[in-house]
Amino acid sequence: MIITIDGPAGAGKSTVARQLANRLGFAFLDTGAMYRAVAWACLQRDVDFSDVDAVADVARTIVIQFDGDEVLVDGQNVSGQIRTNDVTAASQYTAGNLEVREILVEQQRRIAGDADVVTEGRDQGTVVFPAAEFKFFITASPESRARRRQEEFAARGQNIPLEQVLADQTDRDNRDAARKVGAMKPAADAVEVDTSQIDADAVVQRLLEIIDGSPG
Repeated sequence: MIITIDGPAGAGKSTVARQLANRLGFAFLDTGAMYRAVAWACLQRDVDFSDVDAVADVARTIVIQFDGDEVLVDGQNVSGQIRTNDVTAASQYTAGNLEVREILVEQQRRIAGDADVVTEGRDQGTVVFPAAEFKFFITASPESRARRRQEEFAARGQNIPLEQVLADQTDRDNRDAARKVGAMKPAADAVEVDTSQIDADAVVQRLLEIIDGSPG
């Protein structure tokens, strides 16, 4: 079974997806981490992000693996390094690279294989797994999302003003929505959930009720 969870940054989809996977005993696939991993590898190699072929070559040659909550690139644990502000800023170039998207979409489908998977990202229900059994789109108000992102940065020792987080978030949302391939939007058959006023536990419970209450 494939369960997709899409939505913008800061809506809580990663937390919800992880908890849902744990509750169901499914594997968890963080596709955003894959684009970040490619961006991190490009930064390590001083690749010019305007050179789309060079960026795609990095995506093609590195080995991205998941070990529980850890993300490995060529065997190196980069879980913390791919969450820095520099990598966050650079990931727009990997996410917007059409060839990189083709490479990573193929990898995502291969990772899922015949397994039971909860996968989260921007285009999981629309592009990567259009035939998924359950599709959810997790969102929240811009202010709620920005505050959550600011708290995440602070937990990693990065003190960023809320106004900057909100401005960067707006720019990212606009880019994600305007992307020619893999644009951020809910699938036509996705269930949308607004998390502005409810916590992750309540969201997970709601998703479980929908899954458990489905025919068959």
